[in-house]
Amino acid sequence: MRIGLLTEGGYPYVSGDARLWCDRLVRGLEQHEFDIYALSRSEHQEDEGWVQLPPQVGRVITAPLWTAEDDGVVYGRRARRRFAELYGELAAALCEGTVGDTSGESSVTEADRFANALYGLAELARDEGGLVGALRSDTAVRALERACRAAGARQTARAARVPELLAVAGHLERALRPLSLDWYEDDGLGAVDVCHATSGGPAALPGLLAHHFCGVPLLVTEYGVRLRTHYLADTESPPAVRSLLTAFHGRLATETYRRAAVVTPGNTHARRWQERCGADRAKLRTVYPGMDATRFTEVGESAECVDADTLVWVGRVEPAKDLISLLHAFAEVRKEESKTRLRIVGAPTGPEGAAYLGHCKALAAQLFPDEAEGLHAVGDNPVRFEEIGGPEVPTLADAYASGAVTVLSSVVEGFPITLVEAMFCGRATVSTDVGAVVEVIGGTGLVVPPRNPKALAEACVTLLRDPERRERLGAAARARALELFTVEQNITAFHSIYLEIVSHTPVRRVVLDNTGEPLPFAAPAEAHVPGRWTEHSTRVVARGGPGWAAGPPVRATPPFAAPEGATG
Repeated sequence: MRIGLLTEGGYPYVSGDARLWCDRLVRGLEQHEFDIYALSRSEHQEDEGWVQLPPQVGRVITAPLWTAEDDGVVYGRRARRRFAELYGELAAALCEGTVGDTSGESSVTEADRFANALYGLAELARDEGGLVGALRSDTAVRALERACRAAGARQTARAARVPELLAVAGHLERALRPLSLDWYEDDGLGAVDVCHATSGGPAALPGLLAHHFCGVPLLVTEYGVRLRTHYLADTESPPAVRSLLTAFHGRLATETYRRAAVVTPGNTHARRWQERCGADRAKLRTVYPGMDATRFTEVGESAECVDADTLVWVGRVEPAKDLISLLHAFAEVRKEESKTRLRIVGAPTGPEGAAYLGHCKALAAQLFPDEAEGLHAVGDNPVRFEEIGGPEVPTLADAYASGAVTVLSSVVEGFPITLVEAMFCGRATVSTDVGAVVEVIGGTGLVVPPRNPKALAEACVTLLRDPERRERLGAAARARALELFTVEQNITAFHSIYLEIVSHTPVRRVVLDNTGEPLPFAAPAEAHVPGRWTEHSTRVVARGGPGWAAGPPVRATPPFAAPEGATG
């Protein structure tokens, strides 16, 4: 079958989210054909280029989310009036109701109102040639203002002033850019059997439109729920801006879950968020991320460690990882086990991470003055800050092998990848109870409350003093990781889901004979089974459009349109 893979800020670019698991999925399902529709986040990401693509990728079409040139479309009076009505309806759906509440008749009405306005804007963009200019116009800002001042609008929306309205209108313009793409034709996304959005938000929007215009079933995968990401990221905007943007992302998530044939959260933590936004439990299938276990095989099959008195922390250095609590916990550990050492292996993320790393180093120097065995010896701090690739930890596997216990001290965590890597290495773990940690560990490690250095220290001391227990927990952790979190289980799960979706989807293509007459029952059941079962002696028309022939990967010309001949 042909899969339309929808990405945002990731695959097939060299850098970005979801790049690794998407590449593993495509390479693992070589019996299927993939068309990749990618939204990029920055010019730098585009300049870095793509990863090497396997032969099962038929074509790649890209469009930027970071910029949009004026499409030059000039609306007539009727189109301007239609746009004002639809945008006003969209804005009204954001200003009224309770955000995140999917129960009750009022919530259903607002969800329908949002959906009707969204698809109406998409149809207007299709008829008129784009929405870029209209979304940037004064008409959009005035329609948003009227919605905020209308009776029944939330107090936070009514408090919005001109700067807040302009900020919200600018965000909506960026978020709605996929509506102006030319991807939703019979020779584009209309030619695929399944649209697979690799995240919610902007990546799922083209899938919604392909479902609306062409009836293509949609599969949505979320390893990190976009609505949750928005809640955590938008902490500095004024209350009116946060309220309206949260409502938009919440309504979009609700519509995405409602229209999707199947939704695959990466863990129970993400699943709860999706259910809260209205996802039908019957549609949910938990599919854990697939990770490459081979690079940890040597360490995992060996019970030995470099230093039985060493704790190891691995990850990105940022405030959410709460290394401050870890350092205070380690100070308590040193009171009980004076020989214990702590290795913090990771690199900072951005300026905030670099500043946080400097703060952590200063705290470590304050808590643990350099210790020397004699008066004339050079002291050695028990806390070491290192990065992968150094002489002591040349590889990620070496980092986990360098200690007896791996520690995770986060206060915010989605799916804890470093925890799974430690499990592949057969290491006992001590973790804070955040995100999907308990689900991942499953009883093979110790879990303590976040922001509790004393509890974290007690758990570490317990394992440091009991090598037999460490070995048992490490072996159980490795067995659990190999069963649930490998690439093979991930690929097998998605292959089954693809077949399930197609088996429940009516045939959308009409097969014509040489005279142009339809042939009933001409699409055999084997049409969706890997392999070439029939000769191409008939002509296939999708919703009355022309057939599609696979060609080499192409890249769309910014901002939104593929070059002539790229999509046909």
